[in-house]
Amino acid sequence: MTTVTTTTTISAPDPAWLVPDWPAPARVRALSTTRQGGVSKGPYGLAGGAPGGLNLGTHVGDEPADVARNREQLAAHLPSMPQWLEQVHGCAVATVDHVAAPGDPVPKADASLAVAPGHVCAVMTADCLPVLLCDTQGTVVGAAHAGWRGLCNGVIEATLARMQTAAANGARWLAWLGPAIGPDAFEVGAEVRDAFLAQARPNEQAAVAAAFHAGAPGKYLADIYALARTRLARAGCTDVYGGDACTVADSERFYSYRRDGVTGRMASLVWLAD
Repeated sequence: MTTVTTTTTISAPDPAWLVPDWPAPARVRALSTTRQGGVSKGPYGLAGGAPGGLNLGTHVGDEPADVARNREQLAAHLPSMPQWLEQVHGCAVATVDHVAAPGDPVPKADASLAVAPGHVCAVMTADCLPVLLCDTQGTVVGAAHAGWRGLCNGVIEATLARMQTAAANGARWLAWLGPAIGPDAFEVGAEVRDAFLAQARPNEQAAVAAAFHAGAPGKYLADIYALARTRLARAGCTDVYGGDACTVADSERFYSYRRDGVTGRMASLVWLAD
């Protein structure tokens, strides 16, 4: 276990990355990487396969040395190395209570939270929805990986429930929705629509139904951003920002598993500064 000695010096984000436009407290820091700004190549590189991709996933077939360099480049902009997760499309929430070190076990979870300065929550995506969260008093932050299965099964609610135990009384929540597959590209089967409708409360039925539009025969186009807003509202968070990107449509900036199959992973990160 490593102790954080300082978190006062944090490099400015790379200009290729996204910085959430949300009214979070000053001590809440967050960013979302793109595919730009690293050393990976081929399907993990820039659009068209040129070298320069910032793939952060160790499990997608990229050269381990390239991923390690990419992670080091990212960490140079952070107070510490992020706590990476083994994401399994579930609802488990890990607590980031120390600075990750080489050889540490990787939590099997799809969300994390932190209350101590300098402990970085992170989720990786390449079409699934990253959700960054904080309270308006800046006492706790969290990140959730919301693929459709995790979203349907309650990963957002589970994350906010865990964060509630660490927040000040009467906490108000803010959420930022990072880059994900857009509503014109997310084709799903009828079983996905049925699953969300089955989980919807009576006051949510209309909004959930409106998030699905008929596509090809037997298929629907799903708005994962709208579905996430419904679940955030259920959990008490109505101040929601972001949600205006499409990873499939923007190959210059984003990796997309749905578009390319073999591809890299981006990260969305949030932490508290001193």
